[in-house]
Amino acid sequence: MNFETITLKIEHRIATIRLNRPEKHNALNPLMIEELTQVFDTLKDNEAIRVILLKGNGLSFCSGADLNYMREIASFGEAENLADASKLATLFYDIFLCPKVVVAVVHGNVFGGANGLTAACDMVLADENTQFAFTEVKMGITPATISPYIIRRCGATIAAELMLTARKFTAQEAEKYHLVNATFTYETKTDVEQFYVNHLLAAAPNALASCKKLIRTVASLPQEETFSYTVETIAKQRGLDEGIEGMSAFLEKRKPKWMV
Repeated sequence: MNFETITLKIEHRIATIRLNRPEKHNALNPLMIEELTQVFDTLKDNEAIRVILLKGNGLSFCSGADLNYMREIASFGEAENLADASKLATLFYDIFLCPKVVVAVVHGNVFGGANGLTAACDMVLADENTQFAFTEVKMGITPATISPYIIRRCGATIAAELMLTARKFTAQEAEKYHLVNATFTYETKTDVEQFYVNHLLAAAPNALASCKKLIRTVASLPQEETFSYTVETIAKQRGLDEGIEGMSAFLEKRKPKWMV
């Protein structure tokens, strides 16, 4: 697959997507949004892939929307704005629903819409010097399409402070607010990334996809509806080949087939 704004490398059951507009701090433009949507649509059904890493080339993970893109948006009418916003929202939703585990590994600036990319992922690892900001209100707009994923991660109270002030905040603050799972230094980056990847590769691939769906569903269900859903989910998983193999491997004190 050939792309202009991103790169894709598949190796050892891991797909690494890199935002690749380093001269623009990987700012989002329509082509990047289109290519990211395309690559996630392609990877979601690839059985050879177990984990997707989302990274950025250059000095920043992503600095938000491209300036030329913003100038173009400024002249849009209502219909054009609806169509454009739908494309960005679709990208975030596709990442969120991806059956593969998606891990964002970020550095530099993570501004504006870049926070939608990270918050839609399952996990976020950040360089200790990363700066985050929801900059939208200072430009007269709102962080609407990223808000479901941000609020899901950090809650409405923290989201209100960060979105309303539009202030910059550190990787350490982002970790405290649950927008980041772990921070790393230049020296520990590989170890931290490998720690998460190794654990994910040790899990059964279909079980991971089922667990992702379980988390999404239980988080949105009323408590009284979780009983039947969770009972049916575990019963189904136990009867699948993965469930049978996993239990057998555990009892026989051997590695399951997906780790061999």
